[in-house]
Amino acid sequence: MRKTLIHPLWLRLTHWINVLAVLVMVTSGWEIYDASPVFQAIRIPVGITLGGWLGGALQWHFAFMWLLVANLLVYGTVNLLSGRLRRKIFPLSPQAVLRDLQAALRGRLAHDDLSHYNAVQKLAYLAALVDLAVLILSGLAIWKSVQFPWLRELMGGYDDARVVHFCAMSFLMVFAVVHLAMVVLVPRSLRAMIRGH
Repeated sequence: MRKTLIHPLWLRLTHWINVLAVLVMVTSGWEIYDASPVFQAIRIPVGITLGGWLGGALQWHFAFMWLLVANLLVYGTVNLLSGRLRRKIFPLSPQAVLRDLQAALRGRLAHDDLSHYNAVQKLAYLAALVDLAVLILSGLAIWKSVQFPWLRELMGGYDDARVVHFCAMSFLMVFAVVHLAMVVLVPRSLRAMIRGH
């Protein structure tokens, strides 16, 4: 019996490249953050940062930002052209999200068909995509503040762009923790993201 393909190869590749790029970007970003904290009360433990010092962290961050942006362009282009984004994420309604969220909190949300996203998953994946766009734009406003003054001002100025960047990174980390928790609860989803079915 032939197994149904849940995740095509291009999706699995872009997913794992994204995982690597985000991991390097976040851990090097934490080293950069510690050099000049946005919030004085928040410091990142050195043991979970990448770069060893500000210059090293900046090199990692800038090298992997190109991988992240290129990968997201491939992911977004193929998703849009294939119609996958529209099929997987939409329609999406507040009523469906509330219904599926209540079912999830009661432990009654079915995961029989991994090719179908429930409304909470749809909202989470859509929020993660928007968050990645905010991360990239706020990072650009910080990195090229003089070249993109309109983007810097859209973020409320340089210092506010740093706050936006930090908050967007924090949201992405919360998403990652919840995503990993769901993988633990439904381990078949990890196999599907590795093997495709």
